[in-house]
Amino acid sequence: MTKGFHWNKWTRKTHYWGAFAISIPIIIIIGTGILLQLKKDVNWIQPPTTEGQIQNSPTLSFDEILSAAMTVDEAGFKSWEDIDRLDVRLEEGIVKVRGKNRWEVQVDTKSGKVLQFAYRRSDLIESLHDGSWFHDKAKLWIFLPTGIILFSMWITGVYMLILPYTVKWKRKK
Repeated sequence: MTKGFHWNKWTRKTHYWGAFAISIPIIIIIGTGILLQLKKDVNWIQPPTTEGQIQNSPTLSFDEILSAAMTVDEAGFKSWEDIDRLDVRLEEGIVKVRGKNRWEVQVDTKSGKVLQFAYRRSDLIESLHDGSWFHDKAKLWIFLPTGIILFSMWITGVYMLILPYTVKWKRKK
């Protein structure tokens, strides 16, 4: 008597071991994914965008924008070395000055007035979500295989869902 390949046993084992292998990365992905879905609605995650005096008419130089951002002690900006990026929003009349320390200062592009400053958590949450917070290679070697295993679990789950119906259908014939 020869033993053949049993799809039922294989799909159950795939589910069992797959779920075990990806449990921690999936918890991280789901938890951070929920937070990222809410980032525009929850100010704690990402500061809301304010509006400046005049839209589409910037008059400040980048150095003036940096000087305005440096007036916020909480942000701790001392020079361009502390700045990660400038996010120019012409339609809102502001520039978001984002520091490497995750602080964000919003400056009016006409007056140079600081409109708002806050700690920006969304970038940290995104790096946790894609795995880059742990290590650059974690995206490729942990979180990508997690996605592939989750996809295979979805396929085998659909198979296990349909299987009883096909067995009943064959018995009725």
